[in-house]
Amino acid sequence: MTVQDPPRFRVHPSPVGDILIVTTDDGIVTLHPFEGPLGAELERVAIALRIMPVPDDSDAAADAARQLDEYFDGDRRGFDLALDWRLVRGFTRAALEAVCDIPYGETAGYGEVAIAAGSPRAARAVGTACATTPFSIVVPVHRVVRADGSLGEYGGRPDIKQYLIDLERPVGV
Repeated sequence: MTVQDPPRFRVHPSPVGDILIVTTDDGIVTLHPFEGPLGAELERVAIALRIMPVPDDSDAAADAARQLDEYFDGDRRGFDLALDWRLVRGFTRAALEAVCDIPYGETAGYGEVAIAAGSPRAARAVGTACATTPFSIVVPVHRVVRADGSLGEYGGRPDIKQYLIDLERPVGV
């Protein structure tokens, strides 16, 4: 039996608030903006991973922070990061992988993502996948909108979703 290193975390400031980046030897296991005390957020992640992340500025976290900065500066349109999908299973993973194909600056409806993920009648499940993703921003769930084109929620933070949509909107539109 091999002993794995504990997951490592870094908090990175951004225009949408602090972003928690948690990495394992396999890549980023979660990356998302958070509000509230860091301890409570780390406990939530520890429950999911069954081990408490330790502070560390790993190369993976530093690379993610650099790519996030480039994205928020308007210099990056996609992310090139290894993702550790251990917290994502079944259709949720298929839906999130389909979300990765939505081009920068564009949106797709939940139903469209369901079709791309191979389950045309699973629009609600796509909504659940987007709401529970461990990978915000780098898996662009903010690009998934309601059938009527309205934005909908974003982990209870529609202001962040609006900010990200506006960030990606072409100049002059």
